[in-house]
Amino acid sequence: MSAFLKFAAVGAAGFVVNEAALYAAIHLLGLGRDAAWFFAFVPAVTFTWWGNRTLTFAAHASREWLKEWARFVATNAFGAVVNLAVYETLIHATRLSKRLVFRSR
Repeated sequence: MSAFLKFAAVGAAGFVVNEAALYAAIHLLGLGRDAAWFFAFVPAVTFTWWGNRTLTFAAHASREWLKEWARFVATNAFGAVVNLAVYETLIHATRLSKRLVFRSR
């Protein structure tokens, strides 16, 4: 299997892990939407780090796995914050547009 397909498979599986953790956080732990989002980030990012480390890029794995994991989390946290900002913006824009549409009727 090519590195690209391995990378894609790990990413797809990471999405499933994220959604399962998000579901558990909301429905089993009773966390709110934002807290659940942060809760789900940790297992998802750890799973994708592990999957890419052991499957996709095994030849490049360092012996300093904790430092490697921390760099991976920090890098992905930046993207996650951007993702969350877009998500929140769309949620609030949708609520605002619904209010404006219903007011004008």
